[in-house]
Amino acid sequence: MLFGLVVAVPFLMIVVNSFKSPADYNASGPLSLPTSVYTDGIVAFWERVNFPEKLWNSFFISGTVAVLAVGLSVLNAFALGIGRVKGRTWIVVLILLANMLPQEVLLYPLYFMFKEVGLYDNVWSVIIIFTVVQSAFGTYLLSSVFSTFPKEMLEAASLDGASRRQILWRVVFPISRPTLAVLLIFFFIWTWNEFLIPLTFLVSNATQTVPVAITVLQGDRLMDVTTTSASALLGLIPTLIFFLIFQRTLTRGITAGAVK
Repeated sequence: MLFGLVVAVPFLMIVVNSFKSPADYNASGPLSLPTSVYTDGIVAFWERVNFPEKLWNSFFISGTVAVLAVGLSVLNAFALGIGRVKGRTWIVVLILLANMLPQEVLLYPLYFMFKEVGLYDNVWSVIIIFTVVQSAFGTYLLSSVFSTFPKEMLEAASLDGASRRQILWRVVFPISRPTLAVLLIFFFIWTWNEFLIPLTFLVSNATQTVPVAITVLQGDRLMDVTTTSASALLGLIPTLIFFLIFQRTLTRGITAGAVK
């Protein structure tokens, strides 16, 4: 409970300062409660950045990446974990090493590539990048999970006349749904919180995500401290709602197989 309180303090400060006027903040500091409810900061940020547009961009990018990355991870992991392709171990190690590369190393080659194909300042450039990045982790995780599948179950399905595709979608996929649900939630939240690559590849106002919009507006020195807190609160609420909706799914996925 003490650790949870320490973690919650920054979020509580964001909520408190989001509804505090600049004069109230300057008079009493960030730790005091507001003397009155002040919503102009939230309204100002909403209108300055066209928040519904940025919210849609973040939802579209994060949701598309989560679905595509999970699908690609399943196909890759099925080939590596169950198909047992030659050099499987080295392929998994290579994928893991590639996933550990810092994003700064990827910026210039990706920038040059998407400039050449005409996808710079397009949300699909970010979707493609994060689909590959997230699926690298998903492939590494799922290939380990799929490699532990009972061979008897797979052989029984094969004897019943099931093809590779049918084994994947009628045997492996249903059993793996709790793990895939966890990956889907993590991929969504991780992509939502990404900053560097969206900042580099989404330069126009119409394509920016919520984290980029918050930082760009701060860089333009158009916001006071309370409006900054309001922007952070608006950026936090969607992922919090998403987590609360899928909290039970996340818990079931993590504990799946713990008790037989």
